[in-house]
Order: sequence, then C-alpha cells, then structure tokens
Amino acid sequence: MKKRLFAVLALMAVFCAAVFAQENGADAGQAAESAGAVAGALKYIAAAIAVGLACIAGGIAVAKIGAAAMGAMSENPEVSGKALPFAGLAEGICLWGVLVGVLILVL
Repeated sequence: MKKRLFAVLALMAVFCAAVFAQENGADAGQAAESAGAVAGALKYIAAAIAVGLACIAGGIAVAKIGAAAMGAMSENPEVSGKALPFAGLAEGICLWGVLVGVLILVL
C-alpha cells in the first residue's frame, strides 16, 4: 500500500514538474501567456478540491451524527431538539468549503 502511494505521489510530482517547465525563452510573451493559463487552470482545480473535500467530510460527519441522533431519539424522544444543532454544524462544513472555493475563484 505504501509503495503504491509513493508511486502515485512520485508520478504526480513528475507531471507537475512538466506543467511548470519553461521553454528556452525564444518567445517570452507566449511563455507568460501559457503561465497565465496554467495559473487559471490551477485556480479551478484548487476550488474543486476545496469544495469536494469539504462536502465529503460534511457528508461523513452528518452520517455519523445522524445515526447517533436517531439512536438517541429512539431511546429518549426529548433529545431530538439537542441533536439538530449538531447536524447543522456538520452541514456548515460544506458551506465553508463552498465559501473557500468561491474566494479562490474570485481572488
């Protein structure tokens, strides 16, 4: 498992180095234009990773909190009011991820 993870990380490093490699400098304008395109592409990738990871983490949190809340409510129905804010806090993780993604794209 560790060898596979290391191989994937090494492959990603090689591809990232190829993306940022510069040409001989014959045309500086074209190099600056391609660097701007790469920066724009990386901005969208960063926003997608921020939103994706936040939503996955929020989904896992809501699943665990929801299961625990349903188990607690089956034993004591008065607990339902105390369990709802925790589920709301877990959903807030997704909203923060979306906010970070929007800030990445705007700034």
